[in-house]
Amino acid sequence: PLAKSFCYRPPPFFLYLTFSFSSPKMKLDNCLVLLFAIRSTVAFSPFITRPACRKSFSPSSLSLSQSVDDKTEVREYFNTEGFNRWNKIYSDSDEVNSVQLDIRNGHDQTIQKIINWIKNDADIAGKTVCDCGCGVGSLAIPLAQMGAKVSASDISDSMSTEAARRAKSLGIRNAKFYTSDLESVSGKYHTVSCVDVAIHYPTSQMVGMITHLCSLADDRVLISFAPKTWYYVLLKKVGELFPGPSKTTRAYLHEEEVVRNALKSAGFEVTRDEMTATNFYFSRLLEARRI
Repeated sequence: PLAKSFCYRPPPFFLYLTFSFSSPKMKLDNCLVLLFAIRSTVAFSPFITRPACRKSFSPSSLSLSQSVDDKTEVREYFNTEGFNRWNKIYSDSDEVNSVQLDIRNGHDQTIQKIINWIKNDADIAGKTVCDCGCGVGSLAIPLAQMGAKVSASDISDSMSTEAARRAKSLGIRNAKFYTSDLESVSGKYHTVSCVDVAIHYPTSQMVGMITHLCSLADDRVLISFAPKTWYYVLLKKVGELFPGPSKTTRAYLHEEEVVRNALKSAGFEVTRDEMTATNFYFSRLLEARRI
């Protein structure tokens, strides 16, 4: 049964939703989920979208102009307000609220899972890595420290510049950072990674995005995405009913079967997978190897 309980405490205003699931598979019993904090400085999560986009959200019917607008919106957001917000989240800064801290912890878990996989394989030293949507270098920098030759890009110049600054401060010389959208990245690399970027891609573009990533990889692709399941869709829809004032970007959830089939069609087989789920961070991680 689905039970609801709402609590109001101004300001800030928080909306709580209590879930009680009978399915043992979900392993959720009376789980209190904080959906959003309207008046606080809330970090972007899969359940918060811009007010102006609520009515137009329909991935299956997105036009080319809407797709271009997505890219422009993401670039502008992460070069301005978004950069200031996420730079704090992806750091050791204490200037974060509980929601942002939760997202930081979730993202860190995903990064650590990738690093653990690569450490266990012990095969990255001297290999080339392309990190698409590198952000501030959360994955690119550790891989460079492990001996990989890293080429990392981000659609946001602010993000890629900050990543380069962090790498330089650590004395890293085997990594280059530059500004580019994912579709413009070219070359051939042993490993291609794309972590927490797919949430900005509508369903209509997801297969093409995966196909392009696979075309860059000689051996391995690492990709994470927000999975489209009924309970995440429900939470997202509830969150859209009460948008906060801060500008964010559109958020897209993706069916795992679609992602796996796209990898298979590009000649790759999923060899490992993980799921990271905190209160505000949900990310499915796949590793695929060329067949």
